[in-house]
Order: sequence, then structure tokens, then C-alpha cells
Amino acid sequence: MKKLVLAAALSAAASTAYAGGMAEPVMEAPVIVEESSSSSGNGIVVPLLLLLLVAGAVAAAS
Repeated sequence: MKKLVLAAALSAAASTAYAGGMAEPVMEAPVIVEESSSSSGNGIVVPLLLLLLVAGAVAAAS
């Protein structure tokens, strides 16, 4: 009787461990970050152009 109870307990524990089976792994898509080169160059060029325009206007006015 003890062997029957032990066998039932072991079979119940083993069936719950493998109930879901093997699931396929889910691969996430890689994140691609694209840096724009135009915004980094405009940070210096625009103020320099404005400075040249102001200097030109001051030189033309005097």
C-alpha cells in the first residue's frame, strides 16, 4: 500500500512539472538607433552665420 501511495505521489509531481511542455523562445527585434549628422553641424553653423550677418549690417551702417 505504501508503494502505491508513493508511486501515485511521484507520478503526480512529475506530471505537473512537465505539464506545459517546452515553449519556443521569443527573440526580440534589435533596436537600431540612427544618429543624424545634420543636427550636430547646425549647432555651430547657424550662430556663426547670424554673427556674420550682424557684423555685415553694422559695417554697412557705418
